[in-house]
This record gives sequence, C-alpha cells and structure tokens, in this order.
Amino acid sequence: MKVITCRKYGAPEELQLEEWEIPSPKENEIRIKNYKTSVNSGDWRIRKPDPELARLYFGLTKLKQPVLGTSVSGIVDAVGKNVTKFKVGDRIFGSTGMKMGAYAEFVCIPESAVITILPKEISFSEGAALPFGSLTALDFIQKCKIKENQTIIIYGASSSVGTSAIQLANYFGAKVTAVCSKGNFKLVESLGAKSVMDYEEFHSESHQKTYDIVFECVGKSTIKSNLKVLSKGGVLVLVAALFKEMFQGGLLSLTKGIKVKFGPIAETLENLELLTKLTQEGKLRVVIDRSYPLEKMAEAHQYVEAGHKKGNVVIDILD
Repeated sequence: MKVITCRKYGAPEELQLEEWEIPSPKENEIRIKNYKTSVNSGDWRIRKPDPELARLYFGLTKLKQPVLGTSVSGIVDAVGKNVTKFKVGDRIFGSTGMKMGAYAEFVCIPESAVITILPKEISFSEGAALPFGSLTALDFIQKCKIKENQTIIIYGASSSVGTSAIQLANYFGAKVTAVCSKGNFKLVESLGAKSVMDYEEFHSESHQKTYDIVFECVGKSTIKSNLKVLSKGGVLVLVAALFKEMFQGGLLSLTKGIKVKFGPIAETLENLELLTKLTQEGKLRVVIDRSYPLEKMAEAHQYVEAGHKKGNVVIDILD
C-alpha cells in the first residue's frame, strides 16, 4: 500500500511517498480501506515541530510514528475475530486521535475508537474533513456551557474550527459575530454569522462591544486583545493555545477568576455521532477548500501551514 511518511522533523519536503505491506487487523481491530483523509493545523505542527516541546511527546530526534494524519474515511475491508460493531463493506469515518497513521491506503484501528458509520448523505470527502474541526469546535462549545441568546465572537471564523463553531454556536442558540478576512465575509455569513468584521476592525479602538464568549480559533491574537472584548463573567476560548498561552490562561484563572478554556480536547464517539446527525440533517455544512492527491501531501502541508485555507483541505487517497 501507499503511505506518506515523515522520517524526521522539518519542512513539508520531509513528507515522502513509500510502499508498505498492507497491515492485518488484530482481534479487536477493523481495517479501513482509506479513501480520503485531511490535513489540519495539528498535522503540520507535529511535522515541524511547533512548538519544539512537542518532541517530548512525539519523539526527541525523530517522530516515533512516521505516518501522520488523524482523519479516516473509507470502507471496512477486514475485521478481527472479536469485532462486533462493524462488518466488511461498512462505510466508516472518524479519528485515529494521537495514534495518527491516517496518511495511508489502509489503516487498522480498534473498533472502540472514535469512528462511526458514514451515512450515504455524507460523502467520503466530507467524512474526512468533519472530525478535526467539528470535534474540536463542539468540545470547546460544550466547555463554555453555551446558552441561548449569548453573544459569541469567533476569531479566525473561516478556519476549519471556525466554520464549524459558527454553525454549532447557532445550533445552541447563540448570536454569532465572525472575525475573518474580508474575502471570506460571504462564506461566514452563509454559515450563520449575524455580523462580521475583519481583523483590523476587531483590533481597532472603535471596537467597544463585549461578548459572553471570545472564541479564538487560530492563535493569531493576544490574550490581552481578547480580554478587551470579553464581558465580565464571560469565557475566553483559546483553541490553538500553545504552552505559553496555556500558562498565561491558567494564571488568569487562578489569580483573576477569568474563565479560560484551552486544550487538550476530548474526542468522543458521542460527539462524533451528534455531528454526523447534524450533517445528515443539513444543519452542519462541511466546508472544503481544496483537495490534493496523496502524492502531493507536501504541497497540501505547505498550503495549510500558510494559514489562508477556508475550512478544510482533503487528501484523495483512493477513488
């Protein structure tokens, strides 16, 4: 089978196409013929690594798991003898989590993983794009205990997490303001943003409004600038927080009593099934910016790392 490996940390060019033997599932595993996967911000941060402290978890001098990728979307083509939830031929999608390994034509994964049946109403591409941004957005929105008619401002609203957060906040009854580039205004409005502004307006002195929830998706604004627009008793969400921001956020919670939420996120089967239902019913739209063939994984990483994608980037592994 074809796989994309990252044998050492570095630039996108470290991603190389290799031929591996097709794996056999263990007793509790299924094997997925993987039609599509995706590239997200977590993938390139691990590859780089960014921050350098990520080496402590993923490998000091090289990646312990050379095959990146967390989203799978395909068909079950083999099952272990103890598997009861799935059968050969099932359309399936979900997340491999921190075990990664999704940049491959075949993936073996425990049946207890965050994976579920892919309904016929959802394409394989949508199945590959759905887990990362939507599971992240939903987990943080749940942490906020969002209520009807609360105000939420989403910074980086055209990102993978942002496009999902707009729709999920609407689903729970909140009033959404989106912050993104002017070229993405129509996109975020189509997803349910009641008002929009660009980054310059967000940071301007004229922006005096405050919000119950400040939802920072992309890690490109300071905690100080976000606190300026946070209502008293509100919640600051730092989706892309690195160690420095986590430390600062934790300190604010302890010393100032400010509610700050950051990772790691909890990917759960219950949440994946809720997202599946919402997508199936047309209440959640999966935004796909562009697709790349598996062989152009380095190009896809380069594009995602540049930080200008709208929604998700999908990798076509098999037709």
